[in-house]
Amino acid sequence: MTLQMFAMWVFVGLLAGWLAGFVMRGGGYGLVGDIALGLVGSLLGSVIFWALGVATGAGLFMAVLVAFIGAVLVIGTQRMIWANA
Repeated sequence: MTLQMFAMWVFVGLLAGWLAGFVMRGGGYGLVGDIALGLVGSLLGSVIFWALGVATGAGLFMAVLVAFIGAVLVIGTQRMIWANA
């Protein structure tokens, strides 16, 4: 992963975190919390899709989609863990 690719994933992760927090209503962590979880989800999603062999460098739309999926997974998982604690 190059520095340019990492910077793109960070930017897309911030966007995806905001979008995932907006879509996953109910019990949000506020704008900053959702963006932070989205950033982690973006990076996790890119690693998962890369390991599966899915072309994540296929353009901005694919990058946003992968980051959004990762952000939703991280936010959903965190909400399940937090609700049971």
